[in-house]
Amino acid sequence: MNRQNAPSDAQRKAAAEARAARLKAALKANIARRKAQARARKGSENDTPRKTGE
Repeated sequence: MNRQNAPSDAQRKAAAEARAARLKAALKANIARRKAQARARKGSENDTPRKTGE
């Protein structure tokens, strides 16, 4: 890659910030989804009757 086509420092910084923002949003969504799954599992454990003595 020659110097004329290389992205400037400002472009690299903007790209890095955009990537960090995307990763932060994806992580936040993933954590929210996992928490919802955990709440659903916890709720379903209490709702389903368990057979005992078999």
